[in-house]
Amino acid sequence: MEFFEIFWLALLQGLTEFLPISSSAHLILPSQILGWQDQGMAFDVAVHVGTLAAVMIYFRKEVGELLFAWFASLKGKHSPESKLAWLIILATIPAIIAGLLASDLIDLLLRGGLVIAASTLIFGALLWWADRNPAETKDEYDIGVKQALIIGLCQALAMIPGTSRSGITITAALMLGLNRVAAARFSFLLSIPTIMAAGSYMGLKWATSGEGVSWSELGWGALLSFVSAYFCIHFFLKIISKMGMTPFVIYRMILGFVLLYMFL
Repeated sequence: MEFFEIFWLALLQGLTEFLPISSSAHLILPSQILGWQDQGMAFDVAVHVGTLAAVMIYFRKEVGELLFAWFASLKGKHSPESKLAWLIILATIPAIIAGLLASDLIDLLLRGGLVIAASTLIFGALLWWADRNPAETKDEYDIGVKQALIIGLCQALAMIPGTSRSGITITAALMLGLNRVAAARFSFLLSIPTIMAAGSYMGLKWATSGEGVSWSELGWGALLSFVSAYFCIHFFLKIISKMGMTPFVIYRMILGFVLLYMFL
């Protein structure tokens, strides 16, 4: 790929992985609209590594506490942090199962522009509804098994391009009574095992595909997606605490209708 393409694709991945506007849609669209070549599985793995590093470093304190508490719980020492760690693992399972069972079918049937447009609009409207009617009585430590499973099942829907993993999990968390920042934080923490699983799966597929790679492209992709994702997380948490999800809903509506016009 040209460096211009590497730059924009990595920037898009880093920004849209954690914003509720669908990273998969933004990575698919350049090839369909601008005629860019598909970036390939190796590049997808690289930018996922970059975004994973960003969220783990940004939440390094929380990640350390959750890991320590989780290992302690294996020895019978339970705490709010160990409970949250187990619930994050539980909420990850539906996405892993859906990925193993349906990823190839979704890649074959649901990567078209009209699907992206429809899911962008539908799930954007759901995010607007959830944000307009928030209970805002809980934080991430108040989640129970039932709520974690619901969020996890919703996360599995994000395999449909245009849905947005962060968007659908934040929407579900808001509907379950979490405040905006807590919903976003739980979504970000939930992204860590999810991205690990997705990156491992794509990495295995790439390793067995015989696809050639350019290590410089992968390095730039990982670095640029890391930087953009890190700053995206920081400013996103500040924006939603003051303005809610409205700016992202507006963006989704505009993008969805533009795509409908283009592909119809």
